[in-house]
Amino acid sequence: MAEGSARRPRVAFAMREGLRDTVFSATALERLAAVAEVEPGPVLTELESDAARKVLARSEILLTSWGAPLLDAGQLERAPHLRAVVHAAGSVKHHLTPDVWTRGVVVTSAADVNAVPVAEYTLATILLAGKGILAAAAAYRADPEGIHVTDWPTIGNYAKRVGVIGASRIGRLVCDLLRPFGFEVVIADPYLDDGGACALGARLVTLEELFATSDIVTLHAPDLPETRHLVNAERLAAMKDGATFINTARGALVDHDALTRELRSGRVNAVLDVTTPEPLPADSALLALPNALVTPHVAGSLGTELFRLGDAAVEEVERLAAGAPPLRPVTLEDLARQA
Repeated sequence: MAEGSARRPRVAFAMREGLRDTVFSATALERLAAVAEVEPGPVLTELESDAARKVLARSEILLTSWGAPLLDAGQLERAPHLRAVVHAAGSVKHHLTPDVWTRGVVVTSAADVNAVPVAEYTLATILLAGKGILAAAAAYRADPEGIHVTDWPTIGNYAKRVGVIGASRIGRLVCDLLRPFGFEVVIADPYLDDGGACALGARLVTLEELFATSDIVTLHAPDLPETRHLVNAERLAAMKDGATFINTARGALVDHDALTRELRSGRVNAVLDVTTPEPLPADSALLALPNALVTPHVAGSLGTELFRLGDAAVEEVERLAAGAPPLRPVTLEDLARQA
């Protein structure tokens, strides 16, 4: 796959059974077949059987997605021609070991495009939170004829402060999506400087200032040992009365017991698309509290949005087949920072 090469690389799919046709549209599969020799057999859901090993031994590109089998040093020994792993999903840390990079295999990921629906969901929840939808819906259920919207002078999305935790792919995209609106955006990230925050249309602040002063707090940090319970009792207690906390990142970043206590007080609201555990037990207070909206991990790519991932992966194969550099490479250094 050298620069200018027109040779058709041999491609195999490795992912959860039944996922290929959910992620790759008929058009995407036609595009793939136009530039590559695609393995005709079933998707590789494991790499231990004789049939799977034969496919792996002749494959130059693995197209992976959720549920892909682990590719480690032992498997790489059985893949002498492997040149690239193209992941039609987000993080690759669950199915690729550092040996892949050590061997010089190119790795790409569709994490950037997978971030799009999460950021869109976040924007939607921010706008609804600004309008006080959770409180308004609860009050309307309780007394439909007693509702007077003018009784809520603090609702609205003009001049509210949105606090973004984490300048991740999704955090940055959320900042971009917020630009057309009348929000003041602040951001907290240990790897960001004032200039970087300004480029995102935000002002860099500490986590403590973000929690204490934001009307809406939205979480976009990775799930790492050092970020466990990043959203703790002290920070939640510092939130303004009537503020809303949004989590589309990972449940482990939040102390759910502390969050439940704050929600029970009625002071704050929450929109949670991720929790720990996931799913929540049926008797969880978070499912019953009127000021909490819990959705079943729907912010990420689902339904028709999955085709965006397949299209991005096919685009990478097209570039690799043409000898062009990948659009969305993943380095070994990136692996340590991924969720």
